[in-house]
Amino acid sequence: MASYEGRWKTVKVEIADGIAWLYFNRPDKRNCMSPTLNKEMLEALEDLELDGDAGVVVLTGEGAAWSAGMDLKEYFRETDGQPEIMQERVRRDASTWQWRVLRTYSKPTIAMVNGWCFGGAFSPLVACDLAIAADEAVFGLSEINWGIPPGNLVSKALADTIGHRAALHYIMTGDTFSGAEAAAMGLVNKAVPLASLREETIELALKLLDKNPVVLRAAKNGFKRCRELTWEQNEDYLYAKLDQALHRDPDGGREKGMKQFLDDKSFKPGLASYKK
Repeated sequence: MASYEGRWKTVKVEIADGIAWLYFNRPDKRNCMSPTLNKEMLEALEDLELDGDAGVVVLTGEGAAWSAGMDLKEYFRETDGQPEIMQERVRRDASTWQWRVLRTYSKPTIAMVNGWCFGGAFSPLVACDLAIAADEAVFGLSEINWGIPPGNLVSKALADTIGHRAALHYIMTGDTFSGAEAAAMGLVNKAVPLASLREETIELALKLLDKNPVVLRAAKNGFKRCRELTWEQNEDYLYAKLDQALHRDPDGGREKGMKQFLDDKSFKPGLASYKK
């Protein structure tokens, strides 16, 4: 097993039972995202992608916050006087991990929202495949109160999850909402008491670990891509993903699943995974 202890200043990784716990690790700053954190998060995600001990990645926050968004001082004020090309690089680093990498990551991802989730943190939240929040978590888009509109892909993330009216309300007012309200709007899959959050997340992660990883990757990324394509393009794309999964799957999942269902009568789809 790879050792991640002490490798980064603003990111922490722990792996247990196939689950990689990837932490925003700036608890004294409510885990707000600085240029350093953005670089380190990308490195951590790339390392975990190749780590055979990590089957599912859970993105969470150290301390009482998930992430309070972008670090206004380091991300904005300290780059305002820098050359334009430097500002572009800082923005690129943020976008690279927050949605380009995370959105179609090769392993299942779960956002475990344990506390504050504000502003720019909405981009990686929605880029994760699934999300569970504490009832006590507080969500908000406070950019309007700082004299700026939401940046990065925050508006796109909201438009794809909570809908037109709710998104504009929170973008335009800066009002906050709870984990339970986030679940009701579809921003997260589920909200549970904070005391149960880790247990619920582990239960979900174990379900994902029980699936064929090649097929799971094709299924989740196929869904995300198909939202951007026409019906005709989707037909071609999704059949191509099916063929790709069959070609790349060393476990022969479809053949095993069909044999267990059709011949052995030992597998009932919807109740459990086929036996690997």
